[in-house]
Parts: sequence; structure tokens; C-alpha cells
Amino acid sequence: MRAPPATPGRKRVIIIMDGAADEPQPELGGLTPLQAADIPHSDGIAAGGVCGLVKTIPDGMEPGSDIATLSILGYDPRRHHTGRAPLEAASLGVPMNPDDVAFRCNLVSCDGSKLSDYSAGEIATAEAHVLIEVINERLSTGRVQFYAGVSYRHVMVWRGGSPEVKTTPPHDIIGEEIDSHLPQGEGESMLRQLMFDSLEVLDSHDINKRRRDEGRPPANMIWLWGQGRTCILPSFAVERGTPGVVIAAVDLVRGVGKCAGLSAPEVAGATGNLETDFAGKGQAALEALERYDFALVHVEAPDEASHQGSAERKVWAIEQVDREIVGPVAERVRAVADSRLMILADHYTKISTRTHAREPVPFAVLGLPRDDAEGFNEHSAGETGRFLEEGWRLPDLLFEG
Repeated sequence: MRAPPATPGRKRVIIIMDGAADEPQPELGGLTPLQAADIPHSDGIAAGGVCGLVKTIPDGMEPGSDIATLSILGYDPRRHHTGRAPLEAASLGVPMNPDDVAFRCNLVSCDGSKLSDYSAGEIATAEAHVLIEVINERLSTGRVQFYAGVSYRHVMVWRGGSPEVKTTPPHDIIGEEIDSHLPQGEGESMLRQLMFDSLEVLDSHDINKRRRDEGRPPANMIWLWGQGRTCILPSFAVERGTPGVVIAAVDLVRGVGKCAGLSAPEVAGATGNLETDFAGKGQAALEALERYDFALVHVEAPDEASHQGSAERKVWAIEQVDREIVGPVAERVRAVADSRLMILADHYTKISTRTHAREPVPFAVLGLPRDDAEGFNEHSAGETGRFLEEGWRLPDLLFEG
């Protein structure tokens, strides 16, 4: 059912703190990172508006930002999700035919038997582009091409390929032997060969020699995962009655936005890593709201801190999001009558396991009657008793009424 046209000028904003939800941490005195963080702006939104828990990951689906972002934008993942990589391919403008399959292509650190770093030390985009260009020159064929993305995140497209293969996210197997996690299924021989051939191509590259000399992990192998065919979504503007914009550095989230017909401009200084320009992203959001009445702002940093296993860095990242993004955007939203701002984690990313989990996540909405939450965190959100089982209905809180 299509929503009625939005009233011009009213602002509707979603801020995603990627992976911010977590378990209590011993090093934080038994608090979760959200509880331990100094986040007055987020706490104020939760205390003064609607607050609760939402299930962004449907039963039987893998927890991740691809599934969660579809839910948060109002698309039932069970109907619309085709894979993670096609969304990133859409962001990069990679041409795909209906029978093509896109794979996420991480640059990782591997000694040939164990995977030591899923992001090659959060490799800089400039270095990564050089390495992906080398991979494309040496390993591409008429049916396989590689496309450079941001930092360690890239895309491989298999023309006329098959998605019927089991793959494993590299951030789930840090420190483990890779043999039992290699692709299994249709096309596995070709995919495995590409991965091991990449090790031969990249391991001795001058960039990796320099990285080792400087004490940094090499980006010496590609890891293929997250495959799927092209994704087509109903227009967000038609569904919700307003065009909009996605402010994000990672191609996954930008790709969801582009598939939904939302604008997705580049943000200078935004890396999609822990060290990103938080203030720059906040300013980009404010500038976008001068042109659009809907904006989704995504920040990857808390998720990256969890994958690194660092409670201290995760608290720091959450605090940066609150100060540099939530605060300024909330001030802007409050200045426009009948406007609303939603903040939430998209999924759990547990420091203890360094990977994603499917528990319901906290959300809060400024501009709706209050639920008397004490703050923005997992415990306070659960105490309100408000629970949304079907996460893809979440935007109704922004656009209805």
C-alpha cells in the first residue's frame, strides 16, 4: 500500500549506528557499549520520544547490514533480498544482466592457511584500487571481472554464473584455518582457484612489501562471498511519497538506496572504517536536508570496532556519532514543524565473537509521544515493552500519522 504524499518541508531522517547493539562487557563494568557511552543527544531522543526494540533480521536469514538496511527502508528482505554483493555492485554502477552473479571481494590478510585480517588493516582506498587493478589485469576473463570499491570492499562479477554456492564472511573466521570455509557448491573450483591465484599475484606486490616493512598487515588475497543476482526494489519515492538521499560511505548501504531510487552522493572524508570524518558526514546530512525531506545516514564505525574486538573503540565510535551527527541533525529536525528523526542500530555486532548476531535492536524516534525510556540502549529499549516483530514496517513510525 502506497503512503500518501509527504507534506513538503517536513523532515524524516534515519540515523543508523551500524552494529552498535551488543552484550554487556566486563571491561565496561558490565555495561553494553551503548550504556557506557556518553551520548546525551541519543539518550534525549529515547527519553523524549518513542523507544523500543525492532527485529530487523527475519528468522532464517543471516544477520547483516544488507538484510537490516532493506528492513529499515521498508522492504521485506524475505521478498526482496537477492544477496549482499548485488547491492554493492549497484552502488558502484557495475552493469549486470539478469543471469549474472556478483560476489563481494574483500582484500584480506592470509598466510595461505589462516585468515588473520578480514580488512587488510582497513587498507586505504588508493592502495586497494592499485591491487584490484592488478587482480583484474591478471585474473579477469570473458566471464569474470573485478571492480574496485572503498577500502577493502570490492566486487567480482561472474557473467552467467550461479549463486548456488555456500560462502563465508571473512569477518566470521578471523584466526581460523580457511580450508573449511572456502566456497562450496556450483562453481567452487573456479572460485577457489581465483582466491588462491590472487595470493600468488598479490603477496609479493610492492605495496605489500612496503606494508610489511611498516608493520602493517598485507592485502595479499581476495575473499569471495555474499553472492547474488541483481536486486530490483520498488521506488521509495512512490512507496513513501517523497524522494530522498542516502548519506553513507559503504557501497552496500549506498547500493540499497540506489536500488530504491534514492540519491547517494559521495561524502568527502567518509571511509566506511573506524577512522572516518564523523563531522563531515554530519555536515553532509545537514546539507542534504536542505534539498531533500528524507535522509538515511549510515555510520559503519561501531561495527568495525566490534569486528576488531575493541570495546574501547566501540564506545568512542558511538560517542562520535552522537556528538557529530545525531546532535546536529536532531537540532535541525526540531527546528522544522512535524518532523521526525529515528536512531537505531541495524543489528548486533558482538565484541565477544567479532561478528553479527540477530537479536532485536534498540530504536528511538524523535517527534512521537514518549515511551519514558531512560536512554538509548538495549536495556532501556526493552523496558518500554514496545517491540516491532516485522522490522520492515519500521518506516511507518516516520511516515504515518
